[in-house]
Amino acid sequence: MAQRKQKHYVVWFGNPAGIYATWKQCQEAIKGVSGAQYMSFDSLPAAKTAYSKSYQDYKGKKTGKSKGLTTSQKAEYGHPNLYSIAVDAACSGNPGHMEYRGVDTQTLEQLFLQGPFDHATNNVGEFLALVHGLAFLKKQKSDRIIYSDSRIAIAWVKKKKCNTKLKKTKKNQVIFELISRAELWLKNNSYTTFIVKWETKAWGEIPADFGRK
Repeated sequence: MAQRKQKHYVVWFGNPAGIYATWKQCQEAIKGVSGAQYMSFDSLPAAKTAYSKSYQDYKGKKTGKSKGLTTSQKAEYGHPNLYSIAVDAACSGNPGHMEYRGVDTQTLEQLFLQGPFDHATNNVGEFLALVHGLAFLKKQKSDRIIYSDSRIAIAWVKKKKCNTKLKKTKKNQVIFELISRAELWLKNNSYTTFIVKWETKAWGEIPADFGRK
């Protein structure tokens, strides 16, 4: 008898959001949550890919087979708010050389750039970029919003914790120092900046993208 595939459940909006290995765990995460967003996937890699994207990318489609959006579907997202900054990271290898930056969404002016750092991951870079962006806007006393295309990084920032599985080595000691500083900043600072998911399928690559895909 063929072994039954284990499903994994992505909860984009729940209490809390995350990836769950059982339907029971998923049910607990969406119980009592009005407008909960969740879906099942046939493998953990597929679930991780979905969680890094938007629920709208999969809504009404077969899981794991999402295609480009139609014109009407794109219209549902509206247009990005240009009174904002956008952040992104790039990493060659996993782990590998990583760098991150922030730009003005409208003018594409580069506001900050850090790296490259050795033996890091893209998720860590996205997290650091987002925290750097929050600190930048607070220092500027700006009421602009901030865009990130990483749902994982957004979740980490909200939890004030970089939940990376990256192992600390002599090569990436600087990265872990930056992570500690970022986590400390989140714990010691309040901010009113709205963190918004950049909808790549509707708007194209985030303006801070390094263009190395």
